[in-house]
Amino acid sequence: MNQTLVVVDDAALATHFDSFNVLTFDQYLAQYPKKNEAKTRVINLCDTTHYLSRGYYCSLLAEARNHRVIPTVESINGLRTPESIESKSDGCWIFFGHCTDPARQKQARQHYDSFPAPIIRLDASIRRASLAELSPAERVTFTEQLHQFTDKVWRHPKKARRLRWDMAILIDPDEQDPPSNPKALKQFVKAAAKLGIHAELLRADELGQINQYDALFIRATTAIENETYAIAQQAKHAGVVVIDDPESILRCCNKVFLHDAFSYQGVPAPATQVVSSTDAQLIDELEDQIGYPMIVKLPEGSFSRGVYKCEDRSELVARLNEMLATSALALVQEYLYTDFDWRIGVLAGKPIYACRYHMAKGHWQIYNHADQNENVGLSETLATFEVPKKVLDAAIRSTKLIGNGFYGVDIKQKDSSVYVIEVNDNPSIDEGVEDAYLGPELYMAIMAEFANRLEARGKL
Repeated sequence: MNQTLVVVDDAALATHFDSFNVLTFDQYLAQYPKKNEAKTRVINLCDTTHYLSRGYYCSLLAEARNHRVIPTVESINGLRTPESIESKSDGCWIFFGHCTDPARQKQARQHYDSFPAPIIRLDASIRRASLAELSPAERVTFTEQLHQFTDKVWRHPKKARRLRWDMAILIDPDEQDPPSNPKALKQFVKAAAKLGIHAELLRADELGQINQYDALFIRATTAIENETYAIAQQAKHAGVVVIDDPESILRCCNKVFLHDAFSYQGVPAPATQVVSSTDAQLIDELEDQIGYPMIVKLPEGSFSRGVYKCEDRSELVARLNEMLATSALALVQEYLYTDFDWRIGVLAGKPIYACRYHMAKGHWQIYNHADQNENVGLSETLATFEVPKKVLDAAIRSTKLIGNGFYGVDIKQKDSSVYVIEVNDNPSIDEGVEDAYLGPELYMAIMAEFANRLEARGKL
């Protein structure tokens, strides 16, 4: 079982947190680390406002003892010099990311994400602060947030069996089309436990300090502008094993990168042009070289969003103008009709599952977002050895341009030719679809890759 220690400067302060394992800095200095101790997490409430203070040494020693601590020495040093910020309101407190002024919660959360610490003061500057500065009423609020932090973020494993590693599985319950359905997420947690990984399903606002985990598995739709990319970056910088890594997200999320990479490396793909205007001469060239119908795509998009089929010049110009109003570039691609698209799941350079996604009924795409009743086509899941060699080879070759993560490669097969449409990071894994052939073994394969990487990290 994990244990959480709350360390304070003064024993008199321990009375405020009687439901926690509270000890003074001197006790923490003298009594820890212990032989065969449980995995230990430390909430350092000592005064860190001065360099080389007890609070500073508390975090420094915790890191040396391999105890997970908040705040880290990096956060303490980052808040050493008050950072001026634009503020037109009275000061407020940030307790574990929760602001006492609801109107400033978004701003407070941004500061907490940059400098995770139990107590931060937000005035005309942001600075570290101590428990002693709080009024009795403020200490009540702080204690409530301390309970929430330990209950929601630093949970104890439910099983008595001690697991080697902790994993956060990042989810977004409010997503319309999440990468994994609830049953699949449960399968991931179950598979992880069999391999010595304690996995928890967490929203972004529940993650807290990313370095409290050994691994991060992103199961929320990724994008450069949403929190997934920033969290992946934080995980990588903290030495956390993360799938998918920020480089993979960056490359897969932008179809312009994929087009260029495919072109330069000779990956078979549909005829594609990157455009930045609707100049008449350019439109003439597109009509001559590609012809109608044409596919027009935004550089970033998922689940067939931002992808349109244009039947004539007026529709093409209208769609391009619409896209170029928000993006400097758009893609125009030849239209290849097929009854289905191949989706090959590739993990660390090896294919692990294969699906045929059929087009939505009466539609030219797998997803038909205009139809609320039948908006997705049927699917078939096969063993990878049943997939044509050309398809598998193209899938593996295309992912080598991205990285060594977990990808879903979309491929069209027309007659004897194959065409890579795109490589997706964070591909869909839904129970009853992608796992229809392998069943629980698919989840075990993915979690085994995490376990292998965690083992390798420990040997460095």
